[in-house]
Amino acid sequence: MKQIIATLGLCGLLLGVSAARADAPQARFDGVWTTVVSCAPSAGALPYSYTFSSIVKESALHGERGIKGAPGWLHLDGRILADGSAGIAARGLVGKEQAAIGERPPGTPYSYRIEAKFSDDSGTGHRVKGRACTVSFSRKGH
Repeated sequence: MKQIIATLGLCGLLLGVSAARADAPQARFDGVWTTVVSCAPSAGALPYSYTFSSIVKESALHGERGIKGAPGWLHLDGRILADGSAGIAARGLVGKEQAAIGERPPGTPYSYRIEAKFSDDSGTGHRVKGRACTVSFSRKGH
């Protein structure tokens, strides 16, 4: 009986070590990243560029610019996979109508998807549909 308990304990320990190793790659991208979203002029709308910080924790990216609920607010959320690929959802509120296609008024909600690819210290991405926008990421203090 003692041998069975010892064997089960050892199996549990080995499973714990395996789980810890499986989680280790997720921490690869963890940290604070400088994020730059740049959109080209399009359909009469002026170009714009935002720079802000994003945080990656356990491979989940979260970035926010401005004050939630106020014109000019932008929110990014996504997951970075082990190979560095990422799908990111962008949601925001129009800041200046001259920068919005169709000159939508400040505070009008918008959303789009970003496809990105990360390496250890940087990342690049682009808006999937609609206006041509690029996103770059650079890890702070790494």
